[in-house]
Amino acid sequence: MAADRLLHLLRAAPAASAASPASADASSRSRRRGALQPQRLRLPSTAAGTRRAGVACSGGAMTYKGAGVDIDAGTELVRRIARMAPGIGGFGGLFPWGDDYLVAGTDGVGTKLKLAFETGIHDTIGTDLVAMSVNDIVTSGAKPLFFLDYFATSKLDVDLAEKVIKGIVDGCQQSDCALLGGETAEMPGFYAEGEYDLSGFAVGAVKKDKVIDGKSIVDGDILIGLPSSGVHSNGFSLARRVLEKSGLSLNDQLPRNDGMTTTVGEALMAPTVIYVKQVLEIISRGGVKGLAHITGGGFTDNIPRVFPSGLGAKIFTATWEVPPVFKWIQQVGKIDDAEMRRTFNMGIGMVLVVSKEAADGILESSHGPNHAYCIGEVTRGEGVQFA
Repeated sequence: MAADRLLHLLRAAPAASAASPASADASSRSRRRGALQPQRLRLPSTAAGTRRAGVACSGGAMTYKGAGVDIDAGTELVRRIARMAPGIGGFGGLFPWGDDYLVAGTDGVGTKLKLAFETGIHDTIGTDLVAMSVNDIVTSGAKPLFFLDYFATSKLDVDLAEKVIKGIVDGCQQSDCALLGGETAEMPGFYAEGEYDLSGFAVGAVKKDKVIDGKSIVDGDILIGLPSSGVHSNGFSLARRVLEKSGLSLNDQLPRNDGMTTTVGEALMAPTVIYVKQVLEIISRGGVKGLAHITGGGFTDNIPRVFPSGLGAKIFTATWEVPPVFKWIQQVGKIDDAEMRRTFNMGIGMVLVVSKEAADGILESSHGPNHAYCIGEVTRGEGVQFA
């Protein structure tokens, strides 16, 4: 392609760059959000004597498909690709390499980017990018080794791109992996002014005799959930549609589970939790049989991916506290429970399938930011039931 149409800038950073701390400037975030005066928001409630905030949607219940994302179509595409490339369909791809498997994954951050453009919060979207890939490959028990990124824009804004890359560096540091390099593509006229797109690629390794593949999962095994920070990086086409219908601004306030408040924008932009170190530490104790990264497809589609044929899950929904951002999305969008559970993580970003014998030890040792919940059990019969 001619140079005046596409400029590729190949970035190759030394592995040591992954150890550089990424600074998050909270004060600059507040300046970028502008001078709008925030309003305190009460979540809609049907309880007698309470008043609904003025955020009700017109029309019927909202769905992910109605917002433009068809999960079933995506599943069908994967099924067709699997006919051409047998063996795909897991959270990461395994390639034999001596006594190890190399485990690779790739992902983006979807339309969460639109909120990054609107809020001016660019220094954590790179962390989301890393999280989406490394959380996938750790489900095989793999330790991430290195990460590559792709950054594309119509006109390169060096200061903005630096903020994005700092988030990637921070994500690599949290994952204990190297940012090995990347690609910057400047494509005039291809993206709207001030916008960009991101893709990420992670590679890790696990010993062949240590790989976690779900084959040993049996009826009665325990499901342990690790909490999310919020929406993470999936479901934003629906979340953005809810925000549009609500009449709220990104600066309006939303309560948190700790009694404090945050803005709607900050709640939606909370960076995806990187589970790598916590999960690898739990795996090292033994008893972990399978892991599911709760992304697009939510509980309904992701948990069964790790089960042998004939097994399913029962989820006890009262065992963890759902973050207020999901309650707000559901009530404003009039979204039914089944749609929420197939679109969002609902406060649980990673699910571990463990033996009964290992479960108590894992739960007893979880505390503070590494808290874990017993959220369900493996059952006979396929599918996911909610109780």
